[in-house]
Formats: sequence, structure tokens, C-alpha cells
Amino acid sequence: MLKPDYPIRTQRLLLRPYAVEDLEDLYDIQSRPEVTRYLYFGARDRDQVRDALKECIAAAALDDEGARLILAVVLPETGTVIGDVMLLWTSREHRQGEVGYIFHPDHGGKGYATEAARVMLRLGFEELRLHRIVGRIDARNSASGRVLERLDMRREAHLLHAERVKGEWTDEIVYAMLEDEWHARSSAQPETTR
Repeated sequence: MLKPDYPIRTQRLLLRPYAVEDLEDLYDIQSRPEVTRYLYFGARDRDQVRDALKECIAAAALDDEGARLILAVVLPETGTVIGDVMLLWTSREHRQGEVGYIFHPDHGGKGYATEAARVMLRLGFEELRLHRIVGRIDARNSASGRVLERLDMRREAHLLHAERVKGEWTDEIVYAMLEDEWHARSSAQPETTR
């Protein structure tokens, strides 16, 4: 089981479980077509975001395979939620996980996604003791690919027409990192403080 001590502090961010009060910030993110373009869901209305927020609030710990840990990424100086990061525990037997992230476009290009996703890799490898973590993206989402590359994840596969998303066939790119790769690289990365 993984239930971190919250909030988790990085150099510039706070990561914490979602709260009911985050509805407006989450709506500002998930209601934008440019944010959801490469996601399984489209731009959401307020009621859909309210339902999604309930799921995010419930995802504050990993208690078994199939569970997701979803943390709000907050700018400490304003308290604004600028995105979220996710760690999915895909297999207990094979010690596998998946990392993901969604950010408000006004905060893109500043390294926030990389900084926050690195925490999720640390939690997966060091706390949950996963052996392998992947990141899966729509092949057209080059910005997300750059985040995974900055995390030192290895591009492993380009799957042609892997899924039908929003009525069209899409290619998927898979990045991955193994626990020994994480431990070899983590000493060169900035420390995460609590």
C-alpha cells in the first residue's frame, strides 16, 4: 500500500490529494479542448468535472493493483491547482505501474510537469517498489513526449493505430523506465523534500 505524507513539496510545487474546493481550478483545466485533445475524454462541462473530482478525491492512496494515485499540483504562492499527476498500479505480481499528467496550458513550458511527474516515479520505485513504470501517449502529443524524455524514460515502442480515440485510430508511443535505471539516475536529480 502507498499513502504518502501530504503535502509533498518539490522545489517549486506542492502535491496533495484533491479537495472539494478544487472544483473551479479543475474545471478551468478539464473544460479546455486543447487540454483534452489527446486524452480519452473530451472537454468537460461543470457537472462532468464535478464527477471527475469525486474520483480524484478518492484516489489519494494506492491500496492494490488497478488503483490510481492522483495528486493535485499546486503553486504554493497562490494555492492554484495547475494540473495533476497520476500513478497507476497496473500489476502487483509483475511490479508494474504507469505515470500520467495533465496541466493547464498557461503553465506549460516551465518544467512543472517534469518536476511533478518525477515525484510519481520516486513514489513508484522507492515507496511502492515497482520494477517498471511506463508512460503512454498519443503519438501526436510531442509536448508530452518531451516530458517523458526529460524524465529519462526510454522510448520503447511506436504502436500504429493502437486505439480508437474519439472516433479515430491513433498511434501510441510507449516510454518506460526500470527500477535499476531510476536508482542509477535519481542521485543526479534534485531532491524532493516533504
